[in-house]
Amino acid sequence: MNDEASALVETLLAFLAQDGCSDAGFDALALRLFAWQHANNAPYRRFCQRRGATPRTVKSWREIPAVPISAFKEVTLSCLPAEEAQRVFMTSGTTRGDIKGRHYHPTLAVYDRSMTRNFARRFMQGVDRLPMAILFPTEDALPNSSLAHYLALAVQHFGTDDSATFVSPQGMNSAGLRQWLRARQASGAPCAVLGASYSFVHVMDELARDGETFRLPPGSRLLDTGGYKGNSRELALEDFYQGLAQFFGVPRERCINMYGMTELSTQLYDDGNALVPSIKSGPHWLRSRLVDPLSGQELAAGERGVLLHCDLGNFNSVTSILTEDVGVAAGAGFLLLGRAEGAQAKGCSLAVEEFLQAATS
Repeated sequence: MNDEASALVETLLAFLAQDGCSDAGFDALALRLFAWQHANNAPYRRFCQRRGATPRTVKSWREIPAVPISAFKEVTLSCLPAEEAQRVFMTSGTTRGDIKGRHYHPTLAVYDRSMTRNFARRFMQGVDRLPMAILFPTEDALPNSSLAHYLALAVQHFGTDDSATFVSPQGMNSAGLRQWLRARQASGAPCAVLGASYSFVHVMDELARDGETFRLPPGSRLLDTGGYKGNSRELALEDFYQGLAQFFGVPRERCINMYGMTELSTQLYDDGNALVPSIKSGPHWLRSRLVDPLSGQELAAGERGVLLHCDLGNFNSVTSILTEDVGVAAGAGFLLLGRAEGAQAKGCSLAVEEFLQAATS
């Protein structure tokens, strides 16, 4: 990295280490990042110019032009040379076949600090380490998977020596997982099971078939993420979390869902799923709003809109991303209501067209 990028990373790491920030503090760093990205990310600069947005005219994080999430599949969004990236995370490609979005990380220092700071507060909740069962392949098997890296960080920083991974690209080691769960149940000490939502469905289906359930010790917790993506049967939220409580013996308020995506460097969490849908929220270095996908106009409280996230961890790509997820504001966060459909989906598609016309011209 050059000197300017290194200085920016050091500023970000210090910002992430804070316990919080003011609105003015968030704006100041968001605008500094916007100026860096406007100067160094050519496709993004062309898009901003079409919108009439420059470092001189943009005065708040809400005014930073948001890139539609699908754009990561179409253009290289990187301020530093893509070929020098320490790691490239790729999307699963489930929505458009083999076309994968790419997120270039010149250093993993910011991503890793973002994950560990947030995970400690939202999932570990004051516990230093727990035995962890991982229901997703390792990052050695999937080096371009942000989720594989996320789970590796969880084990490295928060897991005990008897943590283990029970899924490989070839499938799940069900016998090994159940042996591990029996041992944890017998120990009386809390543990954690983390993985893709669809992996939990496979485990529950096998346990139901064999008539086995667990009652993991008090203080145990579960983390699911990523939905089903055609890899398992789909369950309604109520049925999914009721199933987790039934088969693992973990109260639903300790069944936590992580909402993240390859195109972000930060994850959002709920505080358990006793009631669904649950309120999701992020840390002080990420802010979300609900917008009309075509105009980008922020919607009034109570209106359903498409989620737009401003993630200051995204220093090398773009901070502001227009997703294809629908939500509604609730409490200090939002309720995630599903994928955009109908007019909202059309608005997302038109937003992508607008970006590509500007970015590739």
